[in-house]
Amino acid sequence: MHDIISSRKMENGIVVFWDEKGEKKNESFNYQELIDMKINALDLLDRPKSYKVDKAAHKIVVKK
Repeated sequence: MHDIISSRKMENGIVVFWDEKGEKKNESFNYQELIDMKINALDLLDRPKSYKVDKAAHKIVVKK
């Protein structure tokens, strides 16, 4: 899992960014995926550093 460093709104969802070995990576999630994971899209945009991304499983989780 990687700490999300920023997020940006897209037409059909949100793209999240994280650092991996000094390289900025990203993955996009549509709104239905976020709803299914019980992720608040507005909170993800306002406070992206409160979340982690699991690229292999294509999931976002709230940091504990």
